[in-house]
Amino acid sequence: MAHTSATKVLTAHIPLPLADKVDQMAARLERSRGWIVKQALSAWIDQEEERSRLTREALADVDTGQVIDHRAVQAWADSLSTDEPLPAPE
Repeated sequence: MAHTSATKVLTAHIPLPLADKVDQMAARLERSRGWIVKQALSAWIDQEEERSRLTREALADVDTGQVIDHRAVQAWADSLSTDEPLPAPE
């Protein structure tokens, strides 16, 4: 017997142009709308979880003083368009 995960129906109002794109993608990939939406939602959640993790990591660096001075970063960025760019600040 195959094991299937429990599911829950979510309802969302989707702008028509976006819904049309979902339909087009489903047709092109020969998948259901539900499959397309699950893939998109899963990718978005993964992206947001990664963004949150990176933000927490960056805030921890700030709390421990592991930062690079803004002026040093700005000087480095400004130098990138010159003939002799500065080394990246550490």
